[in-house]
Amino acid sequence: MRQQELIVYRNFEDGQLLTDMAYVCEHYRDSRIRSAAYTGAAPDGVDVTALFYQCIHALIELAGNYGFHGNLWHCYLANLLVNNENSYSMGCEGRGEIAGTINAAALHDIVIFKEFYDFDFEPVMELLNVPEFSLIQHYESSMQESRVYNKRICRRICELAEAFCHDSTPEEMKDTLTQFYREYGVGKFGLHKSFRIREDAQGVHIVPILNIAHVRLDDLVGYEIPKQKLIDNTEAFVSGRRANNCLLFGDAGTGKSSCIKAIANEYYDRGLRIIEVYRHQFQDLNDTIAQIKNRNYKFIIYMDDLSFEDFETEYKYLKAVIEGGLERRPDNVLIYATSNRRHLIRENYSDKEDIREDMHKSDTVQEKLSLAARFGVTIYFGSPTPKQFQEIVLALAERNHITMPEKKLLEEANKWELTHGGLSGRTAQQFIDYLL
Repeated sequence: MRQQELIVYRNFEDGQLLTDMAYVCEHYRDSRIRSAAYTGAAPDGVDVTALFYQCIHALIELAGNYGFHGNLWHCYLANLLVNNENSYSMGCEGRGEIAGTINAAALHDIVIFKEFYDFDFEPVMELLNVPEFSLIQHYESSMQESRVYNKRICRRICELAEAFCHDSTPEEMKDTLTQFYREYGVGKFGLHKSFRIREDAQGVHIVPILNIAHVRLDDLVGYEIPKQKLIDNTEAFVSGRRANNCLLFGDAGTGKSSCIKAIANEYYDRGLRIIEVYRHQFQDLNDTIAQIKNRNYKFIIYMDDLSFEDFETEYKYLKAVIEGGLERRPDNVLIYATSNRRHLIRENYSDKEDIREDMHKSDTVQEKLSLAARFGVTIYFGSPTPKQFQEIVLALAERNHITMPEKKLLEEANKWELTHGGLSGRTAQQFIDYLL
């Protein structure tokens, strides 16, 4: 097998299994294997039969981690192609076929992958007396959620592995793969909706959030005007038009964070990705933006519950990153934040009183307002009125098939909110969860 001849598709994260399988395919016919029935040793001393069993083990572990089913060898190869970020795959993400010599280099590699894909393992199973390989050719996975991919991602990769079976030539296989890159992208950004950042000795890494809440904007009862303002700004952004950084502020439990999760779900298929950043990670923002600015996706950097006390100075660094530093913010990056404070930084009456501790009081006020001013769109989420709270409760009860009489339901809801945080959508949802 010719895995060493790959040009574009190299440096696989799970590449050892490919190397081991290639070794088995190359050495299973060695004459010394036939004469050494008990050892199965190849000329260099490697026990090919044991290595083959090790590969079967690795493929079954792969199924457990990723949720793959069907032909696990094919799923493994498809997963390598889907996750390998290289000049060809990244050029095709969100765009489809590209021009240039890179196509010939990519096709050269797909020829090799098709050799792996079409390899007949029957003689290997017979000569090495390993019939157990048939287990991974028709594997039925359990219903348990995988630890790496959610069901949506797993299904797409298994479907791609099946689609490759219908491609009779490397050119057709390359076209199928290119179409996948156009529709879903490549690597972690192509497969996942949301991310967080992690720093270690090797630097700043953007890692997927595997299980994001499947909330939709329609799930948030009421707040039609705030939701529409958020939709308008996000729609402009994913459509390639000018858009603003966005601040969602207002009372607790009114759906600000839920709206951000909702747009991650609503606009994923159009190339929108969300990266959640915590306040202690603001120093990593420049490194984060450097990793995403040349990708063919739209990124929202999301800061939840953003606020500062007057003695905290991290906001000064954040101001320069959002808008004001020498380097222009990339066109494919916006910043969305949620906060209970409109102006983000605590303000005191002394900031405006004529006390001669600060010679320039107006400068102090402007300094504290300048961070919020960098968000071109501000959207207010206020607590519902008692009537609106009851409408939310009734809508949630109907959605969850609760059959309690309306009068009794509202009486219990009013009692609940008096002792559980007051009037808010969050309180209404907690009340419904309690009934359920």
